[in-house]
Amino acid sequence: MSKDCQFCGTNFLIPESGSIVLNQKKSIKPLQLFVSHEDEETIIYRYKSKKELKTSLGVLLSSPTTATSKDWLHILNLDSTQSLPISIQHLYERLDKPELGEIIQHGTFTSHLQPIVDMKNDEIYGYESLLRTEGENINPAELFSHAQRSGLQSMLDQKARRTAVKAKSDFLQKGQKIFINFLPSTIYVPEFCLQHTFQIVKEFNIDPADLVFEVVETEKITNVKHLKSILDTYKTSGMKVALDDVGAGYSTLEMLSLLKPDYLKIDRSYIQNCYEDLTSQDFLFQVMRRASNLGIKVLAEGIETRNEWDWLRELGVDYGQGYFIGKPAPLPKETINLLP
Repeated sequence: MSKDCQFCGTNFLIPESGSIVLNQKKSIKPLQLFVSHEDEETIIYRYKSKKELKTSLGVLLSSPTTATSKDWLHILNLDSTQSLPISIQHLYERLDKPELGEIIQHGTFTSHLQPIVDMKNDEIYGYESLLRTEGENINPAELFSHAQRSGLQSMLDQKARRTAVKAKSDFLQKGQKIFINFLPSTIYVPEFCLQHTFQIVKEFNIDPADLVFEVVETEKITNVKHLKSILDTYKTSGMKVALDDVGAGYSTLEMLSLLKPDYLKIDRSYIQNCYEDLTSQDFLFQVMRRASNLGIKVLAEGIETRNEWDWLRELGVDYGQGYFIGKPAPLPKETINLLP
């Protein structure tokens, strides 16, 4: 199991002063810090302040002769003897943007809900949950980007899942689906890592069938077998799964028969001007044919115009989402008027 597993739920306070331990057998350029111990196996550096530590790590990472971004060290809290294994890059990022790390670890989150409509009857089928911070004017993309760079993505992804399930409990009716984004890269052993999610579902007394977990990095998937094990774990627990951004990644259509998701969400680039773009239309015909053969429901996201809506509806797309239908909002939009 990856060392990153600890980031799911462990808050670690980087001490203002302390020590870091590096493996001597790694060919890492010496840090500009005081050496308090050195032997054949390890070298221990002392730092007087986090600013000093950040500066030293920054010099190390910028050196063209040292590839250290993925190398690991231990940071020691001398007062508590607590130790944390962490990559050099992750430690530097946490020191560089401490305010973002503080929000991820201790901030209050909420969900904005964007309606998803059944295109056959214009009724609301469910909502996608989009994470927002309460009381902080932070771009969610910036927060997720920092989480990825600093090794806190598992923690943020876990908090996003809890926030979404709570929103389902607070605002949505039984039977209404809530689509929840998740990062496969944060789930190392599905049977273990997803227990937290299953406990949340029980805590809020949610029907598992109303939860749809959607993969948000389809284009980056390299280990299809691992992704399948994640999706199968969700489905075994009675939940639904979706592939996001279908069409943006490599051979995504070829993966449908292997992964067998309940839903696929078509990438926005194929929805824009689909009523007149012949290349997009050809792709959409392929998607619909493949999905129909496999019993997968198709959701078009990013619908912004009446022309797009009408063409997709005529094609037979099952569900629609986008600004034409409704924008994300703190409270769910209860009715939709799509009349011309």
